[in-house]
Parts: sequence; C-alpha cells; structure tokens
Amino acid sequence: MLSAKKSGNHERSQPFVFILSTFISALMTSTLVACGYQFRVDGPGPTIGGAAASISNEPPPRLIIRTLLNNSFEPNLEMRYTNYFRDEFSAGSGARVVSESESADLVLTGQILSVIVPTLSFSQTATLESRTEVVVSVLVEDVRSRKVVWRQLAKGASEFFVTPDLQFNRALQNRAMEQAGRFVAADLAARFLLQLETGALTKQASVPDSEPQ
Repeated sequence: MLSAKKSGNHERSQPFVFILSTFISALMTSTLVACGYQFRVDGPGPTIGGAAASISNEPPPRLIIRTLLNNSFEPNLEMRYTNYFRDEFSAGSGARVVSESESADLVLTGQILSVIVPTLSFSQTATLESRTEVVVSVLVEDVRSRKVVWRQLAKGASEFFVTPDLQFNRALQNRAMEQAGRFVAADLAARFLLQLETGALTKQASVPDSEPQ
C-alpha cells in the first residue's frame, strides 16, 4: 500500500519537474541575451531548392547613353532626362555607363514621345489638381553585331496641386515633369537589369539575321 502511494506521488511530480526545467532553461537563455551574448549563424544560410545562388564573373557591359530626342511639346527636356537615365542606369542597371569617347558594348538611344498634363480634380471655377504623364521609348543596340537587343516603352507620372499663382503652378508642373522623368529612368534601369541577369541581351545579340526569302 505504501509503495503504491509513493509511485503515485512520483508520477505526479514528473510534470512539475519538466515545467521547472523548462523555466530554468528559459531563464538561462534570457540571462545570456541580457549579458550581451548572441547566437550567430555564419554563411549565406539556406536557399530555396538547396542550390547556392550563382554569381556571374562576367564584367558589366559598357553602355553609352546618347542624348534623347524630344518629340514632345515641352522644350528643354532632352538633356535633363538624359542625365536622369545616366544616373539611374549607373546605379541600378548592372551596366557601366561610359562616355561617347570610350569603347562600349551597348548603345542606348531613345526619344521622349509625349508629355501631357491631364486634370485630376476641379471645382466649378478652377482646376484643383493635375498630373504630368510622360512616355519614353528606348532601344539598346549591340555595338559588335549592330543588332537591337532590347526595345522598351515606359510611362511615368507625377501629380501636383494647382494654386491661384500661375508662375508657381508652372514651377510645380516642371517639378512634376522632373519626377516623372526620374520614375521612367528608374523603371527602365530595373527592366534592363532583369534582361541582363537572365541573359536575354546576350541571346538576342547572338541570334543570326534571317535570310531574305
């Protein structure tokens, strides 16, 4: 009878021991973290599919960006937009932008197709908010094969509020055109990087010309 009672007490004490050990482990872990100890895992960590990400050893292509043609009704946009393109492609296209005097692998040309300023909101007497919409077309040509390896159309937009001051409104519109141009340049640089990483530009340059029928 006594042994059975001891066995029951032993079984009831097991959950308490487990809870106590768990609490002590958690307390030790929090103490180590509070004292400045950190657990680190070296290396790049696991990747989806178990394969390491491939790193290309190919040097970045050298890209010339020529001054855009301005076919819109807004004057003096071509140099500003060309500078936006050079900045954005230098930062995020995967290519190395070079000057006209240097040797290059690719040449980018393009044109500003249109700039429109539609009304977004208005009252019975005045316009309250407008938007600047810009459309730009670009193409990239391989210098060696003289083939167009990439062609893209991009749009950018930026809103601005309209005030009773006409001169200030023009300054706001100019600022919106600048922002729209930067958006277009950043978008095209990201699209170009995707083409470069997938090897689409190289494949397009190596495609032989079709023979005339």
